Amino acid sequence: MIVCPNCNHQNPDGAVQCEACYTPLPTTTNCPNCGTSVQTDASFCGQCGFNLQEAGGVKGEEQTAAPATVAVAPTQQVSVPDLIPPEPLIEPLPLVKSSQASVPENPSVQPEAPESPPPPPSVNSVSAQAPSPSVTPASPTAGVASQTRLQQQTAKLLHLQTKTEIELPQNLSIIHIGKPNDQIPPDIDVSGFPNSEVVSRVHADIRVEGDAYYIEDIGSSNGTYINHTALPKGNRHRLRPGDRIALGKGDLVTFLFQIS
Repeated sequence: MIVCPNCNHQNPDGAVQCEACYTPLPTTTNCPNCGTSVQTDASFCGQCGFNLQEAGGVKGEEQTAAPATVAVAPTQQVSVPDLIPPEPLIEPLPLVKSSQASVPENPSVQPEAPESPPPPPSVNSVSAQAPSPSVTPASPTAGVASQTRLQQQTAKLLHLQTKTEIELPQNLSIIHIGKPNDQIPPDIDVSGFPNSEVVSRVHADIRVEGDAYYIEDIGSSNGTYINHTALPKGNRHRLRPGDRIALGKGDLVTFLFQIS
């Protein structure tokens, strides 16, 4: 049996690789004294204790032989001819002296001095030559035209039952809708419309923020409806052209929000 040096697994005689861990197994030989299978690199036989190194040394001496001497013929000297230097492919150019180091043949002739650059123009001349940028005054009609466009956009409430148009005041940020009372006088009085009894005296407010309009119910008795949906108290709804506003139940006092 051959014991694996890595995992101590016992492998059959003649095995080259361990069956368990695939480690290469050492080669074996027979003890010259008792014939037991031992490893070739073992020093003593595990069965009889025979010194395997001395036996191997004796056999090695018997098997080694003196190396044969080989006669080597003397080498002949071969004369090598002198090499001829090759001709240059490109002829070298002659050296040219720099113009600065050259001395003129006639020392009496002096080189001409370079012309001095013209003096820079003065600030006054530059300011006199530079054309002044033309400033076009703003047309006073531009602001008027923009204001006119803003003024042309007006918000209206169309009473559907009587086809009456009510223009929202442009100078108010909060527009009160209701009927005459001593607490908050209405900016839009609906007491003259039919079925106005369903509308509270302090019913709803329209708030203006820039170009946006918001409506809010401020505690009416019969509620405010936007597009047939009740508007909860304290909530705001941003009005868009075409929105249907009903003050009170039954859709009896109804307005259509418009922007023109």
